[in-house]
Amino acid sequence: MSSAFTRTTCGGARRRGPRRGAFAAGLAALALLVTACGDDPAGATVPDGWQVMRTDSVEVARPASFTEQGPGERGTYNAAAAVLEEGGRTVAVITVQLGFTNARTPEQAAIGAEAGIALGATVEGQRGIRVAGGEQVRDAKRIDFAFTASGEAGGPAEGTRVDGVIVAGLDSAETAYAVRVDSAEGALSDADVRRIVESIAVK
Repeated sequence: MSSAFTRTTCGGARRRGPRRGAFAAGLAALALLVTACGDDPAGATVPDGWQVMRTDSVEVARPASFTEQGPGERGTYNAAAAVLEEGGRTVAVITVQLGFTNARTPEQAAIGAEAGIALGATVEGQRGIRVAGGEQVRDAKRIDFAFTASGEAGGPAEGTRVDGVIVAGLDSAETAYAVRVDSAEGALSDADVRRIVESIAVK
């Protein structure tokens, strides 16, 4: 699963221990799945003022500062995508992919999604989470990773740290999905990344 910042490269990431810190509280909140801000019919938490990106089976909210891309703008394999631009550069991307791999379990979907993380990235942890939706689709896997931007045209400046999160699982038709968030250092707060993850709803 690729982003606007990286080229899809299978098997290139290295692993280290799970990330400690700001995401812990967010994961605890995600487990509770309390609908606090919006009125999304699938039951996910959608902050006030955010917009919802919709695909056939997956919905995810984006901050109002992001611009959603149309079919002719987003990558071939993306069912939905939105970008945040600053100073003429794309500094954050949210994408949704469907059917990108053959999988029978969330674990297998996560393996397929992880294969798209760029060569040289560091996978900082994978853990089970719960997303909004029917009981059949609530189990998912979250992958945290980081890499250094190459400075390619339109992306973050060379040497910028980019943090990434992928949430992968299966929808009710047992089709693999993956929601990916890439953000250059300082582009998104940990709280906003948490809100994006909490907003994921699967049909």
